[in-house]
Amino acid sequence: MSTPRVLLFDSGMGGLTVARSVRHELPFAHLVYSADNAAFPYGAWEERALVERILFVMGQLIARVEPSIVVIACNTASTIALGQLRERFGVPFVGTVPAIKPAAAQTKSGLVGVLATPGTVKREYTQALIHSFASHCRVVLHGVPRMAEIAERKLKGTAVDLDELKQEVLPVFIEESGRRTDVVVLGCTHYPLLTDELAKVEPWVVRYIDPAPAIARRVADVLGETRAVEPGKLVPPHNSVLLTSRREDAEDALAAYAKMSFHLPEFLDLKV
Repeated sequence: MSTPRVLLFDSGMGGLTVARSVRHELPFAHLVYSADNAAFPYGAWEERALVERILFVMGQLIARVEPSIVVIACNTASTIALGQLRERFGVPFVGTVPAIKPAAAQTKSGLVGVLATPGTVKREYTQALIHSFASHCRVVLHGVPRMAEIAERKLKGTAVDLDELKQEVLPVFIEESGRRTDVVVLGCTHYPLLTDELAKVEPWVVRYIDPAPAIARRVADVLGETRAVEPGKLVPPHNSVLLTSRREDAEDALAAYAKMSFHLPEFLDLKV
């Protein structure tokens, strides 16, 4: 029986939180992580240009990895390009979207915060999730401009500036009619990398919703219905990380990827 090959994709390091959960759920799988670091951060891109970029990069990655399944471990990419990816490529895709449905089910106060990139906050997809699953709640959306970069700096060994992080997240903590925000959605896969620091800056204790475990379970379910792809002779080995650029900070990044078990780097040099 062939070992399923899982390609995990993000603009940077955030998808490592999803990769960690997939590794736990599927310890036998052949994992290849890919980061479009040449174009990081995705949250700053104009939507049409970003869709074209994602489709182009994904075509290169699928040809290189020949995956059994692709995990789009990025909220921004999933909310704008998942449909087009499924239409263009003949491989199953599992996406990542803000976990508004479970947050709405778990809140006791009815006040839900959502931390996400500015792009994800503006997407119609996000508004549709709120309308469909959280119409009985007050949902506070906050587009945090620098939190993904703070998370990446942490993985590269830089201490988190707690004052900076506090300013990023405080707007989702609200008090209203004797109630407080009690659930906060981590609407970018980078953000669970900062859970320890979030506990230090939160004005009161809340439950943070990390979608990674649910994504990993979904990957396992889809793979159970998917025939494994026979590998080519030159596919990247298990625990490879494919990067689209040799950016100046690549050496720091490689150490960070290695900490998360992706210690075999390959550069595709797909510049913006």
